[in-house]
Amino acid sequence: MGLVQIILIAVGLAMDAFAVSICKGLKMKKIDYKYATLIAAFFGVFQAGMPLIGWVLGKQFEQYITSFDHWVAFLLLVFIGGKMLVEAFKGEEGEVCQVTYDLKDIFMLAIATSIDALAVGITFAFLKMDIVIPVLMIGVITFVLSVIGVMVGNRFGAKYKSKAELAGGIILVLIGLKILLEHLGLLVL
Repeated sequence: MGLVQIILIAVGLAMDAFAVSICKGLKMKKIDYKYATLIAAFFGVFQAGMPLIGWVLGKQFEQYITSFDHWVAFLLLVFIGGKMLVEAFKGEEGEVCQVTYDLKDIFMLAIATSIDALAVGITFAFLKMDIVIPVLMIGVITFVLSVIGVMVGNRFGAKYKSKAELAGGIILVLIGLKILLEHLGLLVL
């Protein structure tokens, strides 16, 4: 997997954190840069840590699923991307964005937005990838997009939240499809 694909996966994974950051920015009368940095740091660390955990777990089971690992990678990425697409099209009527400066709230949001990254880490293990660069890219990109999300939310409102989830979902589905097609010999790059 090349650097461009890793960046696209990182962006796709960061879209949940970006969407939550928009919510946080929505409720701020004035941007609180300290709080925006705190949110971004939590999201970035958890988005980077979960694929690392997934990779370690995936390495434990690698020998048992080598013959069908590309199917597992495809299904995980399509599932995660599909879930994001459904969320993007669901609508936002019942959704409430809350701003709390509680570390427990930020911690829970960081876990909730990074669970998908755990499955991507398992995918990286099945693809026999080195994990250092992807983890760093995912963490940094999530951090940057989370800070931007707070600013966008504060400035423009919720208009971009569903678009972010839609873009993230499409990216992950397409990468999953590419992995499958390459392993089946239908796509050569």
